[in-house]
Amino acid sequence: MKQNRKISVTGLGYVGLPVAVAFGKHNLTIGYDINLKRIKELKKGFDATGEMTPEQLKNSDILFTDNLYDLKSADFHIIAVPTPIDQAKKPDMSPLFKASEGIGKILKKGDIVVYESTVYPGATEEDCVPILEKHSNLKNGSDFTVGYSPERINPGDKKHTFDKIKKIVSGQDSKTLEIIAEAYQSVVTAGVYRASNIKIAEAAKIIENTQRDINIALMNEIALIFDKIGINTNQVLEASKTKWNFLPFKPGLVGGHCIGVDPYYLTHKAEKLGYTPQVILAGRRLNDEMGKFIAKQAIKKIIAAGNNILKSSVTVLGVTFKENCPDIRNSKVIDIIEELNEFGIKVTPHDPYADRWECKKEYDIDLSDFSQLTPASCVIIAVEHDQYKKLPIKTLFSLVKKNGVIIDVKGIFDSDKIIKAGYIYWSL
Repeated sequence: MKQNRKISVTGLGYVGLPVAVAFGKHNLTIGYDINLKRIKELKKGFDATGEMTPEQLKNSDILFTDNLYDLKSADFHIIAVPTPIDQAKKPDMSPLFKASEGIGKILKKGDIVVYESTVYPGATEEDCVPILEKHSNLKNGSDFTVGYSPERINPGDKKHTFDKIKKIVSGQDSKTLEIIAEAYQSVVTAGVYRASNIKIAEAAKIIENTQRDINIALMNEIALIFDKIGINTNQVLEASKTKWNFLPFKPGLVGGHCIGVDPYYLTHKAEKLGYTPQVILAGRRLNDEMGKFIAKQAIKKIIAAGNNILKSSVTVLGVTFKENCPDIRNSKVIDIIEELNEFGIKVTPHDPYADRWECKKEYDIDLSDFSQLTPASCVIIAVEHDQYKKLPIKTLFSLVKKNGVIIDVKGIFDSDKIIKAGYIYWSL
């Protein structure tokens, strides 16, 4: 890095930690988080998210701290805090605004602030810069500058890691852009893409996940239709994939802190400008309802098997928002569990990755050990964890009562074998 910038990273979650580790391989990097427990674990070489190994943490020169004023020695500040939605599905910018306040307090002349958090177009310059100016008593443009480089981290993905994904970079002026580009080029082997301005970079990030959300919504709607027709959606998709330009999206639960959240940032901005999005919001509504739909299908199948709902039990395999990842934020599996609870059904959840304490705190659910699972009226395989995909079919059968129901959300098991064994089978 020709400018010899000293990097700080605020927010050491799924996004910030890989960024800090990448920079820390080259120079001392300051990693800041308000979660003291997280800082203590990282100092000991343990990453609860599972993104970084103890060896990777050991081989990276990072000062892990919860002391804001340790950031004063840095002059290139990366902010990578979460940007969730509230219960009304409106952007919750409070973590980003609080992080901006903190950086403002330690900001000095010549510093650069780069935002990685997903936001709506305009948020960096219109919402965050005034906060930086207020708390630093400095003037943007003359005293400090900002940029935006959207995160593209895919939790649990060991192939498409931070350094192997092309990085979009932007800056408020050409000089800042080049400094930011050079900084990221020093750690991202896939290279960088220079966006013409900050709003373009913000918009590019938000439509990446919006596009995926809409495509999955289409597959979910198709699955609803095919379920009524009585044909297997996965078999239809396998046939369709033989055409070269067919997009291989699959139906499923759309949760997490990206695909299930980001579209609401774009629709929020659109509505503020007087436009009500049609396709995006329709896709969001459809995807948000899939958990309840799956639960109701399970209930129908349990009744069809001759069971009394009030005396029935359901084992749910997987509670995280995606496979091979411990993240439970905005998990739509919780919608399945809550809907089943509404009908008075006893639900026993299991997950090899999720943290028991987090599940209890966030959703008031108690995870069970796999060895504690007893035959239930129905088993729902809700998440494609490798542990479940490798499960011997006989072991799966041992979790279900005779003539019981197996709900295989993503269709990872052989349906013919399950049906031949006398069980009722259903998948999206």
